[in-house]
Amino acid sequence: MSSTMETDILEAIDVIRPALQADGGDIVFNSIDDAGVVHVSLVGACGTCPVSAMTLKAGVERIIKDRVPGVTEVVADA
Repeated sequence: MSSTMETDILEAIDVIRPALQADGGDIVFNSIDDAGVVHVSLVGACGTCPVSAMTLKAGVERIIKDRVPGVTEVVADA
């Protein structure tokens, strides 16, 4: 994985972060693997929110995949 790709992922997360923080949560980038899977942690209110899986797939994953070529999926680490 290139450092440019990681930078692009972090920039995409920065776009998403204010909406999550407005709801009392946040997102932390952990890593990206060789298959293009981005690993994140949803923290604060997002970590316990019953719709966090939907937020992750419909919001976070869509935005990151749109902005960063090569990302195949976004998953939340336990």
